[in-house]
Amino acid sequence: MKHRYLPMTDKDRKAMLEAVGAASVDELFSDIPEQVRFKGEYQIKKAKSESALLKELTQLAAKNADLRTNTSFLGAGVYDHYIPVIVDHVISRSEFYTAYTPYQPEISQGELQAIFEFQTMICELTGMDVANSSMYDGGTALAEAAMLAAGHTRRKKVLVSSAVHPESKEVLNTYAKGQRLEVVEIPYKNGVTDVAALQELMNEDVAAVIVQYPNFFGGIEPLKEIEQLTHKEKSLLVVSSSPLALGILTPPGQFGADIVVGDTQVFGIPTAFGGPHCGYFAVTSKLMRKIPGRLVGQTVDEEGRRGFVLTLQAREQHIRRDKATSNICSNQALNALASSVAMTALGKKGIREMAAANIQKANYAKNMLKAQGAEIVFEVPTFNEFVVKFSKPVKEVNQQLLAKNIIGGYDLGRDFPELANHMLVAVTELRTKDEIDTFVTELGDYHE
Repeated sequence: MKHRYLPMTDKDRKAMLEAVGAASVDELFSDIPEQVRFKGEYQIKKAKSESALLKELTQLAAKNADLRTNTSFLGAGVYDHYIPVIVDHVISRSEFYTAYTPYQPEISQGELQAIFEFQTMICELTGMDVANSSMYDGGTALAEAAMLAAGHTRRKKVLVSSAVHPESKEVLNTYAKGQRLEVVEIPYKNGVTDVAALQELMNEDVAAVIVQYPNFFGGIEPLKEIEQLTHKEKSLLVVSSSPLALGILTPPGQFGADIVVGDTQVFGIPTAFGGPHCGYFAVTSKLMRKIPGRLVGQTVDEEGRRGFVLTLQAREQHIRRDKATSNICSNQALNALASSVAMTALGKKGIREMAAANIQKANYAKNMLKAQGAEIVFEVPTFNEFVVKFSKPVKEVNQQLLAKNIIGGYDLGRDFPELANHMLVAVTELRTKDEIDTFVTELGDYHE
């Protein structure tokens, strides 16, 4: 039998109904009022055979504009980066692929060590003291950071830069509503956080200032100035950061950040269809007992052998509910492992070279567009993304590019009304000179 699952037979159904004491399937739903039950037929296609269904789904999938047949200049939080082939090999091993939470350290040493190495590498990249064993994604990590800051400072206002990822801001607002926190956006100026506006907004009610580094527009934020204003009011500085960019940029920890969060999709995790990702969460030592999720600690057994255990678990399943700092109940262990394998394969030198290639290639694309008369909107240092203005809607430009097997950049008008006809272009280390030149040439008719 080639079935990937065992279908239920009439005999199976009858046996289960007898076991629960029901005469029919309809009887199982007898508590649902008759007037709210669905009557009629669902407007869906009739069932097909397995082979016919597979053929139809394959044809539909072939219509997708994937990265194997298209050149991508789309970023905005999900990036097309080099993934060492060893990543898939390691995470496909059954002891990792099927592992869940390593509650029993005596039989979970491999999983625990992998998580410990992830934490260690995140600390090295961010310049922070402690990192947890991963979060769902960068957006939830950012929101959790705001909750930690509010709880630690006992304040109810959070300032977040407008240049933070729009989706992360939405997640933050959702979290804040439940905790009755006030979220105020700091406007951006020339593609980075407006420091003067931040100074006006700062007061003793602010629990945290949240910025992104590099920010959503690709700009490098002035963290030194932001840190000084933040700590002057004894607020916490939260920095959301691409760990790849930190391979070459000064880490937030060196600027005095209290909490550093982000997404490790840039290391070993494919773009897929926008997920799943893997968030990271790093703090100074004074905040380590309030970090959400869990930590893996290194220790020795009674014979002096190196070992690993779960420690400092601050979630409600392990301690009194009223003492819990988060309800995060899991982590992204498999994706965290993928990122760990990718970082290990690249090494410190490789990560730095990869980060430098992003800067160099993005600058090349930026300069080529300028030479052709395009308007680069924000003239600030950037990592691998920048903003270009066009004379027509970005949606139309992207449709024309797709016809040439090019996936264009992100339409900023979707989230920033003042940036209608502006495209956020991402250029990673995977883009070749020929691909960049072709992209620039194809854009020739659309900029002002």
